[in-house]
Amino acid sequence: MKKPAGSISHVTTPLRAWVQRFAFLLLAAAAFMLMLVGKADTLLVERARTAVVDAVTPILGFISRPVDSLGDLADTMRELADLRAENARLRRENEGLKSWQALAHRLEAENAALRRLTNLVPDPGLRFVTARVIGDPGGAFVRSVLVNAGTRDGVAKGQAAITSDGLVGRVVEVGLRSARILLLTDINSRIPVVVGDGRDRAILAGDNSAQPRLLYLAPDVEVPLGATVVTSGHGGVFPPGLPVGLVSEIADGSVRVRPHVDWAHMEYVRLADYELPGLIEIDSAGPAISEAGGGTGTGPTHRDAQEAQR
Repeated sequence: MKKPAGSISHVTTPLRAWVQRFAFLLLAAAAFMLMLVGKADTLLVERARTAVVDAVTPILGFISRPVDSLGDLADTMRELADLRAENARLRRENEGLKSWQALAHRLEAENAALRRLTNLVPDPGLRFVTARVIGDPGGAFVRSVLVNAGTRDGVAKGQAAITSDGLVGRVVEVGLRSARILLLTDINSRIPVVVGDGRDRAILAGDNSAQPRLLYLAPDVEVPLGATVVTSGHGGVFPPGLPVGLVSEIADGSVRVRPHVDWAHMEYVRLADYELPGLIEIDSAGPAISEAGGGTGTGPTHRDAQEAQR
């Protein structure tokens, strides 16, 4: 038994030494042969490469499935964690909303009870149309703008024109597709207002300047700079509380107001119908509106306009 083993070892040892000695040359020769075959027959090499890829693809797909499953599992775990955190947040928000809802119901019931107790007449409803400013037809003594909404859109003479900043003026002319708004700075504009925390009554009178005046303030009233000016609601044309502007100048007994509205950048206005009785009186009385009505009465004369311009 020992003799055959020795003979095999005697044969394989020189063969192993020969392979080790010429392995590099054999590999180089094989690579060179493959290069020659690739150059000689590109189609054959492409077919062989395709066959190898086709054979290996199922194996790679089988190996990648567990990896993909692990990735999907990790994504699912992250989503579950996010959902749990979001669910907890929504539960907290829901509890807060429930408390606010209960408070709102309680205040609603209390408000209804107080209304019944005082027999309070509710404020009129509000309907409005948003229109775009399309022109400024004003002349030397007129401050007005045109908008692209008219009677077909529900616009009526006397409606208030407002923006998000405050009161703009009121509608004085209405066509089918357009309307003209008299600005509160116009010399014919008269608006009943209240001033400051003391709620002192006055009339905001335009004089074609950028800052209209306050008229008919009580003699003993001291108006501070920066006092807020809002509509009083007298006359039934404008509702109470519409923001108008701030007191900006007090000199020689004249109090001027800087309007909230930026006239230079006014692009859209809302024409609001507060369903006030003053609108009906305006339509029936024509263009002449009394000063108490807050509209476009005859206003100052041409001489007053010239003095205001000076």
